[in-house]
Amino acid sequence: MDSPYTVTLQGMDDLPSAERMASEIRFIRQLEKALGGADGVLSVYGAWRDASESEPGELSAATSSLAIKWPKAFDAAQRAGLKNIGESEAHFEMRVERSVAG
Repeated sequence: MDSPYTVTLQGMDDLPSAERMASEIRFIRQLEKALGGADGVLSVYGAWRDASESEPGELSAATSSLAIKWPKAFDAAQRAGLKNIGESEAHFEMRVERSVAG
């Protein structure tokens, strides 16, 4: 399955690869469920990135309304992905493919 972004679990070097992959899949599924699929993830992430790089008042209302969805969705996905892992240093890193990053 091709995806416009990749997710990797960081800070868990000793975790067996099957558990790492299961954790990353749980993260992706939760994130896409919350944001309406891969396209929704890209839209909301892009809006959040734009908002974080802009001054207040520079964003449209539409971009702002998308951007505020990112922290809650990412946090929920992180909790789902880390379920049963219990490592406080673990976190997920998401990278958007350059061709879709704009």
